[in-house]
Amino acid sequence: MYQHSVAVGSALLLVLAAGCGGERPCTRCDTIVIAATGEPASVLPPLVVETVGRDISDQVFERLADLAPGGAPIDPAAYRPRLADQWARVDSLTWRFHLRPGARWQDGQPVTPRDVVFSFEAFADSTLESQAGEELRGRLRAAAQDSSTVIITFSKSYPEQLYDATWHVRIFPAHIWDGVPREKWGADTAIAHLVGSGPYRVVSWQRGQALTLAADTATGRRARVGTAVWRFAADPEAALNLVLSGEADLMESVGSPERVQRVEQDSALRAVRYPSAAFGFLGYKVGRAGGGQPILGDRAVRRALNQAVDRSTIATAVFGPGAVAPPGPMSRLLWIWDDSIAVLPHDTARAAQAFDAAGWVRGADGVRHKGSSRLGFDILVPSTSTGRRRLAEALQEQWRLAGAAVTVTAVDFPVFQERLGQGRFDSYIGAWLDEPSARVLTEQWSAEGVGGMNYGRYVNPALDRLFARALAAATPAEARAQWRAALDTLNADAPALFLYTPVQVAAVSRRVDSLTIDPYSWLSGLALVSLKP
Repeated sequence: MYQHSVAVGSALLLVLAAGCGGERPCTRCDTIVIAATGEPASVLPPLVVETVGRDISDQVFERLADLAPGGAPIDPAAYRPRLADQWARVDSLTWRFHLRPGARWQDGQPVTPRDVVFSFEAFADSTLESQAGEELRGRLRAAAQDSSTVIITFSKSYPEQLYDATWHVRIFPAHIWDGVPREKWGADTAIAHLVGSGPYRVVSWQRGQALTLAADTATGRRARVGTAVWRFAADPEAALNLVLSGEADLMESVGSPERVQRVEQDSALRAVRYPSAAFGFLGYKVGRAGGGQPILGDRAVRRALNQAVDRSTIATAVFGPGAVAPPGPMSRLLWIWDDSIAVLPHDTARAAQAFDAAGWVRGADGVRHKGSSRLGFDILVPSTSTGRRRLAEALQEQWRLAGAAVTVTAVDFPVFQERLGQGRFDSYIGAWLDEPSARVLTEQWSAEGVGGMNYGRYVNPALDRLFARALAAATPAEARAQWRAALDTLNADAPALFLYTPVQVAAVSRRVDSLTIDPYSWLSGLALVSLKP
């Protein structure tokens, strides 16, 4: 079956090339081509780790429900039907989901509650190491109530139950995968096993080259474009060349300003800007376990350092127009974003006064000293990230002007991660990709995150109490107020310097119409895209 599928995919690409004369895709072709950087190891939902794998998998497999773009995870009205057509709270620990009438797998078999239970169990199975496993284990379990109804029971009552019941798990067929040992799922390359209930089905996968989806017609066609082809490129430059040459119609993120300019200069393309789910920051080593620079444990020093930095200028200089300095550890997509959150202002005069008041006096060498101690520390960055290195160098220069002697150490990414986990750093440049829930903030900046993602070992009991109130808030309005109070407190304590959240620029062929980008999953609306004649 797999060899036959490869042959089908090869034929399809040859037809595309022949029909268009090797130039831009012909307007009569019912096919859209996506240029992707890298190739996923798997598109089976619990095994997906790369964003391109998620993009493909989400065309084939469905969640029980989808959270509307910009919706608050605690708001039941923000969810839209998908594999489930309706749901309701039974009590404080239980939700009931009714599956869509007539829902079928792409091989014709009906979707049943057994498939849902099987999928939740697989995502939570530590054997598979799914990215959602930690979120699910011990938190909830699914059970069949009847032939069309699933009951999901939680271990405790909390406002984001509906989010956990729908966001993390894509449902896939038990009748196909139940007979395959889970430790062998990753090595299974059979296209016939990639059966979903979504608008597209997998028809071929040429490893190292391309993966092709076709609109599923088993229950009536739900996609306007009949065929979607992912072309895999080794790097962003190669992916962009596919778009510029007319061999591909879409690219998620073009990258550098120079590449954006090349897209804008091509009359057959559009540069589409949209907010990124990423944000970056400098984290200070506040706790002393594992060593580090003790001066950064001083709140007054951290506040003075933060006031000495022009975050907005650095964000734009490194990541281009549209990038902004966030008001906390978040991208513009996180629903609790609030421009009125209190942040320490850029004010070099106040920073100098604060350093002086704390006893750090500028010496003849331009560096501040306090007794025999010198105001200096190191910034740790991964050598593979040009953006993070540029951020560190920009901070180094602004802090030099403020009287701080700062060095930059670049190491390979595995070493970077190891040193963060061991606490062997003074400060570091971190980057994070948001999901819709704000609770990840507690994992990064509360006492419970020490030993996990709270690498700086920052602890503030008052902040932890505010986090707890925010997580317990029952309405979006109440939650936003509580998160605002928590972030005001976090910024005042200055355990980090929140530096940037960028914009992404997608390259889009002008033959592509009705493309609406959801930054959490940029091609989630592919089934609604049409191609101009």
